[in-house]
Amino acid sequence: IIAARTSMLLQPLRRLLCCLQVVPRRLKHNLPSMASGKLDTPHFRALLTPELRKLESLFRSNGYGFRLVGGVVRDLLLQRPAKDVDIATECTPDDMMALFEQNGIRYIPTGLQHGTVTVHLNSTDYEITTLRIDSETDGRHAKVDFTKDWRLDALRRDLTINAMSLELDGTLYDYFDGQRHLAEQRVVFVGDARTRIREDYLRILRYFRFYGRIVPVAERHDPATLDAIRETAGGLRGVSVERVWVEMGKILTGNHAPHLVRAMYHLGVAKNIGLPPNGDTAELEKVWTAMQRHHCTLQPVTLLVTLAHTAQEASELSHSWKLSNNEKRLGSFVAQHRHHGYSPDTPLKFYQDLLVDGTPLTSVRELLHYCGLDKTAEEVGEWTVPRLPVNGKDLKEVGFKAGPEFGRLLRTMRSRWKESYFTLSREELLETAVRTRERQETKSSN
Repeated sequence: IIAARTSMLLQPLRRLLCCLQVVPRRLKHNLPSMASGKLDTPHFRALLTPELRKLESLFRSNGYGFRLVGGVVRDLLLQRPAKDVDIATECTPDDMMALFEQNGIRYIPTGLQHGTVTVHLNSTDYEITTLRIDSETDGRHAKVDFTKDWRLDALRRDLTINAMSLELDGTLYDYFDGQRHLAEQRVVFVGDARTRIREDYLRILRYFRFYGRIVPVAERHDPATLDAIRETAGGLRGVSVERVWVEMGKILTGNHAPHLVRAMYHLGVAKNIGLPPNGDTAELEKVWTAMQRHHCTLQPVTLLVTLAHTAQEASELSHSWKLSNNEKRLGSFVAQHRHHGYSPDTPLKFYQDLLVDGTPLTSVRELLHYCGLDKTAEEVGEWTVPRLPVNGKDLKEVGFKAGPEFGRLLRTMRSRWKESYFTLSREELLETAVRTRERQETKSSN
């Protein structure tokens, strides 16, 4: 009784300590000062290339707006280098292509049905999209109509932190408090969460991905947002596994991955995207935590197979999610060998055997990092893989003829060579093969 009461009294303290925990450096959001009302940072200035200025001048001289939108604005406010530069304008795709043709600018009509044209200028590509609203949605795809209203275009975006736009003079347009939510380290849907999710159910996974990027502590979700996700999770069944895997790969390698995956199971998301029933989240936490502690990076598929209890289950997951052949091979290899092989007496031997048998070094090192054997991974990487000192030609020279027994004999010699810790010489192996043949012949004559 005393222990129970003590636990109840300590709960508020635990919650307070959770909020006060040390924030990882990359999640400390010191947003730039905008005392002048405009953004002016080194990353922003580096983005303003002559090519981008030329495009802006072209659009503005023809009466069209020209703003950076989406992730580039978010990243600039987080004082991070921008990876992709997306641009929006009121100009329609047809008018855009006419402008480019008149000015000798190369372009590719990459997504006209969605209003997107890709411009190629001095070896740099820029995606420019017409402002739009969703006229029809089915939870996976949208039919769009073009608009001249910047706020309506922002309203169709998923999260407030992704709904801001920025002119090249540094003027920020923030219709839904995205800048404040960044400063508060919160992930908030634009408008009504259920409405945004039903427009594209993949936004559920995007919520979890951006939670890992923006929020410094694991359990600080808005309960109303979680309720919306729980109610709409079934819509994920209609989303392609390829799109699911793109998001899940980023979630698994991002911050708070074990917590976020547990939340997915709790909210019914996991079963609707095809994760293993009763996935081994404890194994994910163990492997992911070791990865963070040792400052190494595991492949997304390596973290994915932690949830599978058996190698068979891992293989089935890889096939149902249509992973690439390389991902399937790596996932199956790790799942098959993760729980056996290491011996304190001969810590390298099992992994050296894998290398000798032709397993790529990258796969063996991935397995070792999965198992938390980072020092062994370094040692294996420095080891020169020996070659079996005999081949089929050597066997023919001592009188063996090609046939079914030929391959079996080579495999036997390889096994004995590995058992000798790769010390048996060519002569010793051939002598062993000859003696084996003589014993077999004697046995047959008797």
